[in-house]
Amino acid sequence: MALKKLQVQPGFDKQNTASGAEGKWIDGDFVRFRYGLPEKIGGWSQLAGETLPGVARAQLAFTNLTGDRYTAIGTSQGLFISWGDKYYDISPTATAITSATFDSTTSSRDVTVNKTSHGLLVGRYVTFSSVSLPGAGATGYTVADFEDKGFEILTKTTNTFTITMPSDESGTGMSAGGSASILPYEIVGPTIQTLGYGFGASTWSASTWGTARTASSVTLDPGNWSLDNFGEVLVATIHNGKTFTWDGGASGPTANRASSSTSGALTTNNPTASVLTLVSDRDRHLFHLGTETIIGDTTTQDKMFVRFSNQEDLNTYPPTATNTAGTFRLDTGNEIRAAINAKDYSLILTDSAAYLVQFVGPPFTFSVKQVGTSCGCISQHAAVFANGAVFWMGDAGGFFMFDGTVKVLPCLVEDFVFNTDGDNLGLNFGSTKTIYAGHNSLYNEVTWFYPKDGSDQIDRSVTINYTEGAWTTSSLARTTYQDAYVFDKPYATEYDTTATPNFAPISGITNTYGATTNYSHETGTDQIKGGATTAIAANILSGDMDIDDGEVFSAVRRFVPDYKYITGNSKVTLYINNYPNTAAVASSLGPFTVSGSTAKVDTRARGRFIAVKIENDAAGETWRYGTLRVDAQPDGRR
Repeated sequence: MALKKLQVQPGFDKQNTASGAEGKWIDGDFVRFRYGLPEKIGGWSQLAGETLPGVARAQLAFTNLTGDRYTAIGTSQGLFISWGDKYYDISPTATAITSATFDSTTSSRDVTVNKTSHGLLVGRYVTFSSVSLPGAGATGYTVADFEDKGFEILTKTTNTFTITMPSDESGTGMSAGGSASILPYEIVGPTIQTLGYGFGASTWSASTWGTARTASSVTLDPGNWSLDNFGEVLVATIHNGKTFTWDGGASGPTANRASSSTSGALTTNNPTASVLTLVSDRDRHLFHLGTETIIGDTTTQDKMFVRFSNQEDLNTYPPTATNTAGTFRLDTGNEIRAAINAKDYSLILTDSAAYLVQFVGPPFTFSVKQVGTSCGCISQHAAVFANGAVFWMGDAGGFFMFDGTVKVLPCLVEDFVFNTDGDNLGLNFGSTKTIYAGHNSLYNEVTWFYPKDGSDQIDRSVTINYTEGAWTTSSLARTTYQDAYVFDKPYATEYDTTATPNFAPISGITNTYGATTNYSHETGTDQIKGGATTAIAANILSGDMDIDDGEVFSAVRRFVPDYKYITGNSKVTLYINNYPNTAAVASSLGPFTVSGSTAKVDTRARGRFIAVKIENDAAGETWRYGTLRVDAQPDGRR
């Protein structure tokens, strides 16, 4: 009998049953579609040798006027800059705590910091300024060992806390010696989204005074950042907190910390509580979204209120007759969730609506028009601009795009992503504020990384190839994603909850908050982390295929593989099934190892329905599959 082509459409169909998805792919991992064909995704390689403390929640690549290329990464523990394959700590610090002293013991790295009622907690990071140390052999440490160096608080009492130094005390030791001001790092927030259980998390007198609640409906957001650049100036805002700037063009920029009180070109009069910030880069305004109606009064924060600066001026916010600063309030929704710069407009997304914002010049500065309802965005980083449109994940499920009008994206994996039913673990709606969207312009893809039900950290992803309309799902887990434009490859971060960061600029760092690794993606075929290479095991599974709608059995005697390209080997398995509601069984002769030189594979497989799985599990292997041909003959009704 002649060979029969098994034509399979690009993309996954998880809305259908396996038998209902005939002629489609139904599952896979670490694969994408190009030109209608499935292929293994590219590999990734660790950037720099260090890992950062906490979980990364935002990443931004930008350049200064002299061509230096930076990557800013905001984690739950601080703010960091990558420059020349090395990380630098630029975390902003809070109000100084003055008049601290030190205790140290010879041949020990532990130093006790003395300050009455310091109010700091174990795990918080600090640095020091205005340091003086005793002489005459009391300590071998120098001022430079403390000044602008980061330390984790390891233990504490009401009036003391301990840090550890990179080296032992070589002197006789300090006893309430020297003096310094303590500069605590600004608090970003927890590594997870959770519920609050303290006082005020329930109704008045619902429990005993001073006793933690056992249930709560108050959501504590995970520590988050919004990052943007005003030319060579980095603008960084803690979610529901302060805004800081860092000058990427300053002399010795890596010696500077981000600050909210720097004069000159940097912002000094910005609001102190905003959901997020956005630089309207075409007209050069800084937007504070979900911010204070009275600057500096955090009690007036209104999560639907928008304030923007004077043009080309990060310091001026009160509107006057001679500037372009101003405010407006959105009226549909409960809070602003996201804001994205697009072609000649910005799109602001609330939890229920979409607003088009365009610069029109004085006297109104910006026009604001509602362009969509019942299309809210699920989280701060769940929207991205790609291919002339804004894509986002919906607040209550589904996916949307705006290219002049709001459209619902047809999606054949929607139930898999959003519904928890039987064995399927869909999105954890209790951890939605961790979701991150990324654009991979090299392959025309938008990906949303999200946590599945039962997980409080990202461990899954869903991708659309917007040129082919093909959807895929994956176990690829990334907490941030930066498209390739400043750098030639996309950058993305991975979080390990149990790892200890090896970030040297912060001494005594523990694994309390986990560690973040940044990767360059689409590099080779494997994962390279910590100098070790491991395979990326990719696979793809078709729906059930049959002869005469399953009326008769099929006998598959051979198949002919077809690869556009293949490096190494892949494995092909035929799955046999007689009825749609019974479990498929792998053919007894498989899996079959296939290489670029394999002309045909002889097999014996018999059943009403046949599915094909293609996979690899060894380092150095990659492939793009073509069209499978099988010698399948009718083989009776029983």
